[in-house]
Amino acid sequence: MTLPDGEPALYRPAVGIMLFNPEGNVFVGRRIDMPAGLAAWQMPQGGIDPGETPREAAIRELKEEIGSDKAEILRESRGWFDYDLPEELRNRFGGLWGGRYRGQRQKWFAMRFTGRDSDIDPALTEHPEFDAWEWVVPARLPDLIVPFKRQLYLDVLAEFGEYCSPKRR
Repeated sequence: MTLPDGEPALYRPAVGIMLFNPEGNVFVGRRIDMPAGLAAWQMPQGGIDPGETPREAAIRELKEEIGSDKAEILRESRGWFDYDLPEELRNRFGGLWGGRYRGQRQKWFAMRFTGRDSDIDPALTEHPEFDAWEWVVPARLPDLIVPFKRQLYLDVLAEFGEYCSPKRR
């Protein structure tokens, strides 16, 4: 894929975490920085640092975004998932991610939360990204996410559907 001006399409390497509680619900946080009018809820996600494996990035991002790393990895996605940022977000504030990327390529992890709800506090992280959080039924995820990530969330749900029922976890 190439950008309209002929430049190669670049995707930021990243991870996403589908964090399940014992009831089979999934963690979502309300983003602090979304423009008005866009859905602001999402699962934890973030970039992979140089020299870091996707698995290491997933654990680090979980701790950075929810204030806890009390989780065990159930499964890693078989492949990578891509999404493109809308043009208005790509150009926001001089370009999200320095204007270097057209979107993200993410490796996803299904994780089981092993702590208590009181262990979660996104406000205590160094750079809070969420100002609220909740556990939701997995089927609600596509309705909560920004429209440009909806297909990605449908694909992640299909990938990790086996964990969406408490009996299968």
